[in-house]
Amino acid sequence: MTEPHAPNPLALAPEPVRAETASPAQPPALTGRRARGAGATLLAVIGLILVSLLTLAVLAYLVSGLGAYGVIIAGIMALVPLTIVFLGVRWIDRWEPEPRGALVFAFLWGAGASVLIALLVDVQIQGIVATAGGPNGASEFFGAAIQAPIVEELAKGIGVLLILWGARRHFDGPVDGIVYAAWVAGGFAFTENILYFGVQLTEGGLLTTGTIEIFIIRGIMSPFAHVMFTALIGAALGAAAQRGSRLALGAFLLGLVPAVLLHAFWNGALFFVGDFYGYYLLVQVPLFLVGIALVTMLRRQEMRLTQARLSEYAQAGWLHADEVGMLATPAGRRAATAWAARSGASRLMAAFIRDATRLAHARQRIVVGRDRIGARADEAQLLERVSAARHALRANAPRG
Repeated sequence: MTEPHAPNPLALAPEPVRAETASPAQPPALTGRRARGAGATLLAVIGLILVSLLTLAVLAYLVSGLGAYGVIIAGIMALVPLTIVFLGVRWIDRWEPEPRGALVFAFLWGAGASVLIALLVDVQIQGIVATAGGPNGASEFFGAAIQAPIVEELAKGIGVLLILWGARRHFDGPVDGIVYAAWVAGGFAFTENILYFGVQLTEGGLLTTGTIEIFIIRGIMSPFAHVMFTALIGAALGAAAQRGSRLALGAFLLGLVPAVLLHAFWNGALFFVGDFYGYYLLVQVPLFLVGIALVTMLRRQEMRLTQARLSEYAQAGWLHADEVGMLATPAGRRAATAWAARSGASRLMAAFIRDATRLAHARQRIVVGRDRIGARADEAQLLERVSAARHALRANAPRG
């Protein structure tokens, strides 16, 4: 975790706010949305339109090769691993959820742009192979263990890099990078699964041994394969984001190398391993468990950061010390959420927790010198909303 190089003074809360925070209040509702520049909004809209068009182009390609029926059935099958990935990423992203627009861009980049890049490169490589005499064992190994890992991880990683450059306010550390990388990889795997399932359907039918086996292997046993590869790029970019985006390209390459190697190991092992299921249990399951352990560690670091920064606001009079525990610990959030459910304020409580966490990250950006990307403006807006919300709560909370 990055520590400040020099102290950054935190303004004391105004006297009325300090008087109110002398005693804790039940978490209030926060209303309103964070202001965004017109230029940033326009770029976001343009980006979403472009990746949507690329995704439609890939969909048209799939329909032309598999037929509409094949794409629909394969798409339904591919929703199973996508749902598994979605639930896993939702758990990772639960502490400080990323903006939906950025997540949609990530998914569409993976499902459309990165797949299109991989297809275009594959067409060129296949042309070279055909000129050299046609496919053989060596060309198949090259395609699976060398070409695919390099091209696919590069294509997916570019999407995460674009999000870092375009949504710097929402890219605060390795956990954020892993979340964006997971959505990109989930989108790529979704389209790739449609292709694999669709080809098997056209060759053998729906309830054949081949179709069932490929569904089990790709849909049930390895839905997180692409996520594990690309998450290494996302984590590296997230670590660089903590220190400033000037390190982004170096971090991208630093994460790309292990992502490619892990992808190559996954694909290449299939050419040498006779017992796939034994290999899966002895090698891939432990790798997946290590990944879960690393993500858990990073989430705990994120929680500690939230608690440390919100404690600074409590010391300056913006919050009560008891509220820090409520906002910055899992147990505190569960208690607050339960209270909100009984009070009919679940959505409002979720907004309060989310914005308080964003306030902590805005403060962190200021502390480490990333305030040029609007952290001070974000901090001022969020402090105003927190203070107004606490005041509204105290005015309406039952006494006695």
